[in-house]
Amino acid sequence: MNTTSSEHDHSWYFHHRRPKALVPLQQLHAGEAEDQWVSEGMEPLLQVKGQLPWPGWNMIEVDGESSVSGVVATLTLESSWRQVTFDFPVRRGKVTKRLIFVPWSVKRVTFAPMNASGTFTLRHFQFVWLTPMFAYNRLLQRLTSMHQHYRDLSLHEVKKSLQQQARKQSRKWQTIALEDYDSTFISMSTRRHYQQWIRQIEQRRAPSEHDVSKQHDFACSVLLVGEPALHADIPAFKERLNTSLASLAEQSLSPRQALLLLPPGVHKRLHSWLAEWQRELPLLAIEESDAQSVAAQRLEALSYCEHTWVWFLRPGDRLADNALYHAASIAYDNPQAQMLIADEDSLDKYGVRHSPLFKPEFNPDLLLSMPYMGRAVCYQHGFVPRLAAESCAEYANSADWLDYSQTLNVIRRSEFNQAMLAHIPHIAYHGVPEQQGASYVTLVQQHLDQLGAGARVSEGLLPGTQRIQWPMPKPEPLVSLLVPTRDGVHILRPCVDALLERTDYTHFELLILDNQSTCVETLAYLRDVEARDSRVKVLHWNHPFNYSSINNFGAAQAKGNIIGLINNDIEPMEGTWLTEMVEQVSRPEIGCVGAKLYYPNNTIQHGGVILGLGGMAGHAHRFFQRDEDGYMGRLKVTQNLSAVTAACLLLRKSVFDEVNGLNEADLAVAYNDVDLCIKVREAGYRNLWTPYAALYHHESISRGADDTPEKRARWLSEYAYMRKAWGELLDSDPAYNPNLTLVHEDFSLR
Repeated sequence: MNTTSSEHDHSWYFHHRRPKALVPLQQLHAGEAEDQWVSEGMEPLLQVKGQLPWPGWNMIEVDGESSVSGVVATLTLESSWRQVTFDFPVRRGKVTKRLIFVPWSVKRVTFAPMNASGTFTLRHFQFVWLTPMFAYNRLLQRLTSMHQHYRDLSLHEVKKSLQQQARKQSRKWQTIALEDYDSTFISMSTRRHYQQWIRQIEQRRAPSEHDVSKQHDFACSVLLVGEPALHADIPAFKERLNTSLASLAEQSLSPRQALLLLPPGVHKRLHSWLAEWQRELPLLAIEESDAQSVAAQRLEALSYCEHTWVWFLRPGDRLADNALYHAASIAYDNPQAQMLIADEDSLDKYGVRHSPLFKPEFNPDLLLSMPYMGRAVCYQHGFVPRLAAESCAEYANSADWLDYSQTLNVIRRSEFNQAMLAHIPHIAYHGVPEQQGASYVTLVQQHLDQLGAGARVSEGLLPGTQRIQWPMPKPEPLVSLLVPTRDGVHILRPCVDALLERTDYTHFELLILDNQSTCVETLAYLRDVEARDSRVKVLHWNHPFNYSSINNFGAAQAKGNIIGLINNDIEPMEGTWLTEMVEQVSRPEIGCVGAKLYYPNNTIQHGGVILGLGGMAGHAHRFFQRDEDGYMGRLKVTQNLSAVTAACLLLRKSVFDEVNGLNEADLAVAYNDVDLCIKVREAGYRNLWTPYAALYHHESISRGADDTPEKRARWLSEYAYMRKAWGELLDSDPAYNPNLTLVHEDFSLR
């Protein structure tokens, strides 16, 4: 690890403490590269030798990267009388800085660089001693931007709130502040911490008897329908049925009817056992059926259904204890709803819950890409699509395929509107995964053909997902790519040259919006590129920097009916990027279209924008590895998102004009793209992100950081405007899930 730095000449040099060595204690050995370690388990550990941190407030700074995303590092300080630990995420390409309070008499410091097997490279590791005043300011700043209880409060208001809590609890406000600060670094992974979340969060949300009693009018029939092949192994089938029936008996709000269809021979063999269950569960009705497929059984079961709502339950799956209560509550709050979609998880062979699917609200393009609505669906009886077995002969015994087909049938109806679907933001269903996943390409192709979409469906980037290629308009639309710039030819040249050379869709004009460049080499390049390619035109904006104004100026000069907002530090990775984006943005229901952007080190820079992250908006899956699937596979499927970054954003010029373009007056630099996307969404269009347009993004290297008092004041003003204009929307992104974090970009648990 390199411990030399130009900071040695800084006046703060004596506040910096760097270890002389990091000694492996367990589950670690040196890797092949310099400063690389190989973790052999979940608890690798290094001991810090040499300079230990000064007592008091310190900032620990760590620059490292691991072969696994979502890992957490742990620092442990040991004295003769106590031990203190601090957790924090370590992300590739980003220096992690975290406040810690170091007690007196620290004798030993250990560092666990990750909590998984894999490789870890440590480039920088140091402690910086801070004055209490500086530390408190940094602490309060993080609370106001990252902690949900202090959002929208000024630093003074945050401190006042902490002091009020301190008086009530007879504690120091600094202690409470540090606890809340610590909580913003805790990332509860859906893979590693789900059981902890169930204990600490989910179980605390259980409704009271009074709450349940208020939903007694909810009338639901649960239909137990399973694959006929399960009947061959009677003991195994009996065990599956027992699991499902027990979940009905344990409902806080009971169903009005539970219906089980069985072949006569199976019913006869299980008659005595089922009679015991009927005494335990009087609402259980059993009907004999000779139906030979799941599709035929579902159709028959619906004929026996007596109540307003219907929920299909597969033998072996469980309804969560409060599933029907939560369904009743959401149905009551959404009287137009005909279909309730809940969150769900899976059961392993021991009945342990895992792999939670915390779903977004209705997301049409995600639904075309994958059957994300899953099994946890409750229908109004009259709204359930009746699928005849002969209409789905190939997959008549795949319940997952049938669920997907039913959902697509619903949204294809002429009377369908989004208000007919409501989301239940609770885990309501625990399912046993099907052994073999179905292919849905033919199903989705038939769906789109019936709608006359003219689209082509093919296998997606992940099993069980689809790619939809929409028809290109004829004639092909002209695209106006707007690239603001100022000097920095070393940034601009690779961007422009790559756009011209690596773009298969050639019907575009490239408008370089020059904002008072003075660099001789830059001006020469602008003259040269304009002369050698007729698609390039340089427009001069001779005013102080205002990103919104510059792009509005460019849009006014654009000849194309599609506008492309492009940063001058973007480089296409492959030639089809613009073709994909033009096909998507040409759909009349689509507003803004965003691309998949990578840092130069091949980690994710932009997987779409999630509203509310960090108090405002953040990039989904930032710092994930290039080949990772993302949460629910969402890094590899097309989907609707509330916003996408203007580093690479397309929208039709008519839509841009309809919402009055970018906000010049209030958002000169920051958040103008988020504001634009929200305006477009509020105007009735769907914004979209696609993984099939991939580009590199060197992120803000041309403009620089907000590191001066003037820039900081401008950023605070723009932040305040966005919170005032869109505050409620920023805290409830329909493309996200309220059970997921608003602190981190990794879709971890809240």
